[in-house]
Amino acid sequence: MLVTMDLTLLHLAVPEVAADLRPSSSQLLWMTDIYGFAIAGFLITMGTLGDRIGRRRLLLVGAAAFGVASVITAYARTPEMLIAARALLGVAGASLAPSTLSLVRHMFPQPAQRTQAVTIWSSSFLLGGALGPVVGGVLLEWFWWGSVFLLAVPVMALLLILGPLLLPEYRDPDGRRVDLVSAVLSLVAVLAVVYGFKEVAKYGPELLSCASIVAGAVVGLAFVRRQRTLAHPLLDIRLFADRAFSTALTTLLVTVMFLMGLQFLIAQFLQSALGLSPLRTGLWIFPAVIAGMVAALAASALVARVRPAYVFGAGMALAAVGFAVLWGVSANSGPGTVLVASVLMFAGLAPVSALGTDLVVGASPPERAGPSAALSETCIEFGGALGIAVVGSLAGAVYRADLADAYPRGVPGGADDTLTAALEGAARLPEEAGAALADAAREAFARSVQVSSYVAAPMMLLLAAGAVLLLRTVRPVAHEEHADQAGPQPSVVQAP
Repeated sequence: MLVTMDLTLLHLAVPEVAADLRPSSSQLLWMTDIYGFAIAGFLITMGTLGDRIGRRRLLLVGAAAFGVASVITAYARTPEMLIAARALLGVAGASLAPSTLSLVRHMFPQPAQRTQAVTIWSSSFLLGGALGPVVGGVLLEWFWWGSVFLLAVPVMALLLILGPLLLPEYRDPDGRRVDLVSAVLSLVAVLAVVYGFKEVAKYGPELLSCASIVAGAVVGLAFVRRQRTLAHPLLDIRLFADRAFSTALTTLLVTVMFLMGLQFLIAQFLQSALGLSPLRTGLWIFPAVIAGMVAALAASALVARVRPAYVFGAGMALAAVGFAVLWGVSANSGPGTVLVASVLMFAGLAPVSALGTDLVVGASPPERAGPSAALSETCIEFGGALGIAVVGSLAGAVYRADLADAYPRGVPGGADDTLTAALEGAARLPEEAGAALADAAREAFARSVQVSSYVAAPMMLLLAAGAVLLLRTVRPVAHEEHADQAGPQPSVVQAP
């Protein structure tokens, strides 16, 4: 929960940080982005490292580093110090996610218990993302900007005290040294691709961002080829031959892409078009997160008797209805429309995310759960970056086209590419002209949300049909558990 909260906390504090530390525009971008980059880049390496040295040990080391980095971040006195502290926070955060998820895989060997535990774990990620704006907004009302990062310190201190007492230690008994070349290749590949997509989201498809994505893909191919030649690879590529594993990963990627992309637009709509504060925006989105958590927990019980394929399909069909609700959004529709849409989207896709993570982690043997756990989280990171880049680019193109068609006569140009810039420009114009420009910009942005949902809704239905088709052979959890308890068939040769 704390790892995802920290993704949004600094975004809320940017105005105060800028006033206090006086960073350049480039430094400000790195302050906000370096944390997510470090998490995405180090996940796979940390997942394998936990299997090698011990998952509890890595979790405790990461917790100590996260707590120290949180204090350094809170009391940073220069932009460079804050960027370095956020980078350390990201590396420490990358050790926490796969360690906790792979420990869950080890602690709950029975499929039904594992599914429920992974669902609770996944819901905590979802809750952290929603609590970030709410908790951060409250703290910023009363304290200085560094206070938002001190939230992690008592929790990490408690983990360091109770972890050795309550958590089991587990490591791969056949673990070998981590292949450093593979670790570097995975880091470069993930960072280059995520960086490229984030730059596309900010500035459009420019030469540098496209070159970064291509370079990352090439390095990624080199990483895959190297894994095929190693006796003890950083990531077991053979897992992708498992249809459930590959389908779950693909589903995670695409559903997160559309959910994060549309939520990115919805947050902008609530704040810029409707004028809500970050705190009020977070409160309007919070019911959707609660609905997602309840739906995920219900789905984890449902898959005991129903094939996961049908739960996946039903969830994505419900999310398609939520995306379709956004077809009716307008500058005058108020927050109620996006609230209903968000509730349906989260209620549909939160179970897909939780059960997809469970399928990915469950596909690997317990001793190799670390890389699988890290891969599911990396896929979610990619999905978030892709969503903001792809959906954001589509929405930006629609916004610019609509605003050009509806641009008020006699109003000078310069509204730029964003709603925020248009509203700032409108505030500098005479009252009538400014009101006309502001109304046109808000309506154009609402139209961009509509068009994005036109694409998302049918894509969810297609994905639902694909998931039902490809996952139809995966049995309900109760059947899987019964097969485990029945023991191996006589024809199967067991390793000594």
